[in-house]
Amino acid sequence: MSTAPTAAAKPGIAVAESLTSADSAVESALNPAPGATATLIGDLRELFKFKVTAMVLVTTWAGFYLGSMHSGISAVQSGQIETLLETLVGVALVSAGASALNEALERKSDAKMIRTANRPIAAGRISLPVGLILGLGAVALGGFELLSTTNPLTAGLALLTVFTYVAVYTPLKRVTTLATFLGAFPGAAGPLLGWTAARGQIEWPGIALFAILFVWQFPHFMAIAWLYRQDYGRAGIKMLPVVQPDGLSTVIEALFYAVAMIPVSLIPWWLHMAGLTYAVIAIVLGFLYLGYTIRFGRILRATSETESRMFARDLLKVSVIYLPLLLTSLMLSATVQ
Repeated sequence: MSTAPTAAAKPGIAVAESLTSADSAVESALNPAPGATATLIGDLRELFKFKVTAMVLVTTWAGFYLGSMHSGISAVQSGQIETLLETLVGVALVSAGASALNEALERKSDAKMIRTANRPIAAGRISLPVGLILGLGAVALGGFELLSTTNPLTAGLALLTVFTYVAVYTPLKRVTTLATFLGAFPGAAGPLLGWTAARGQIEWPGIALFAILFVWQFPHFMAIAWLYRQDYGRAGIKMLPVVQPDGLSTVIEALFYAVAMIPVSLIPWWLHMAGLTYAVIAIVLGFLYLGYTIRFGRILRATSETESRMFARDLLKVSVIYLPLLLTSLMLSATVQ
């Protein structure tokens, strides 16, 4: 006699449990656990590589400023400021989206590296579909923003940069050391995007800015590659220090580009983009960068891993200081055409 009421009651119990679960989900969304919001913000910052995107925006701003000066237009007048802000928003979205797509594609290798194991997709805090949607959405919004507020050339270059970074550089990292060279192309796109946003065309001064960023990356990245060579090795990523662990090829490549950095940094002066003051500062900064790169070569006879890492870390710090100083001096010394 008691069996029928119990069976009939089961659907009601199931509905009640579902409603309770739904209420709990709503409650969790409306009242997140302590630290949940901060964790989400931190995950989004990591997913979109906030520091990398910020550096891209700095170089884009420099390119836009110098392009405006080349046109004889003040970069601080109302119309230019509006265009600059729209350009920075578009480039920020595209850069952030490319970073998210990169992390989505590299989630498995990231999980094997100490340095990247806590990235949100690699750690499972953000799912792969959500990461892809956020990445593609940001790229699409950024491309549309640039197309509607700047010009088709800038939008096209930005999307080409995303393609090269995500579809060429990222998968090739597990195949060949040439990936570093190919990855330097999208890595140098920032100032060229700023230039074309201001000028609407690719010109030699804009290419000179691209060349500065292109060459600067190699000593900078060789220092990173040496610091995290064990991590890269665990993940199967073909960096020079992984493929040739004695460090000789790493030092040679860093030195080659550090030497090249001096004449390349003087191209804007040769093109009359800036005056003699910039040329003097560029030479001083170039020799400082070269000096620390030469010092980096001491990894070949370092007596301990701690000493070896110190030389690499010092070069990394100097490279991060060098670039903003060079671009700032170029902007302050810029001549109106």
